[in-house]
Amino acid sequence: MQYLIDASVYVFRAYYSVPDDMVDDDGNPVNALYGFCRFIGDFMESVTPEYVAVLFDESMTECYRTEIYPAYKANRDPAPPELKRQFEQCRRFVRALGLMEQSSPAYEADDLIGTLVHHGRRNGRASTIITRDKDLTQLLTKEDIFWDFAGKGKLSYEDIPGSFGVWPEQIADFLALAGDAVDNIKGVPGVGKKTATVLLQHFGSLDEIYANLDKVHEVNVRGSKTLSEKLNGHKDDAYLARRLTGIACDAPMGNAEKLMQPAAPRLGEINALYDEAGIGMALRRQAERVSDIYRH
Repeated sequence: MQYLIDASVYVFRAYYSVPDDMVDDDGNPVNALYGFCRFIGDFMESVTPEYVAVLFDESMTECYRTEIYPAYKANRDPAPPELKRQFEQCRRFVRALGLMEQSSPAYEADDLIGTLVHHGRRNGRASTIITRDKDLTQLLTKEDIFWDFAGKGKLSYEDIPGSFGVWPEQIADFLALAGDAVDNIKGVPGVGKKTATVLLQHFGSLDEIYANLDKVHEVNVRGSKTLSEKLNGHKDDAYLARRLTGIACDAPMGNAEKLMQPAAPRLGEINALYDEAGIGMALRRQAERVSDIYRH
């Protein structure tokens, strides 16, 4: 099993859940750093993975999706300076802990995770994806796990419909139909989550829906009589959205097999970071315990 961590989700989670009065000697907030380091340390102690990667988003405004659709994620405010600073500190911590840490200017963390999922399959390994982002469920097969760490817990392939309404392989089509306000993806106007779910349960895929527009009126959903017309009138929108909601699994990534195997933590670098941030003994002792595991 390999473990792929959607880092940005947990940096943001720490930023909003740990009090922002946690600051260093210069008054810079370190709440996101503290919460993220604690999360990574807890994970490493509980799992002791043989293969692991921690993937970050590099830019919200520049990736291959914004070339397709410039309004992609344009509704999001830029990260505040105090959080950008902590993101860099979090990345320093991951590297010092001896873990693979990577981002890309052209691909999002989701795509790096997708690429490593496929890399693992080529090498006979299933994946556990640690995230809270339902978009990543589209990568699951029956051998893989979606792990909402400190949230819903672990979900298998068979659990996904009960939590999200559709099967993993239908998630990208679902988002293309219903839209995704978080990423500023419109989808098909007039098709909400419930309608998208029912359509996919009935037809199976976006392609099959559009191949059977003459049968859409048979679907037991409110407004089904006019649904075919809506879908037909916004076919281009739906397929544009589908190009955005699908995860790329071919991002350039060299030497992944070696990089995913944890190295011994560099405690001097970790303690130097903690000295800068004014972080006390509890996380230092945790880093020492992780170090002991990987030095033996």
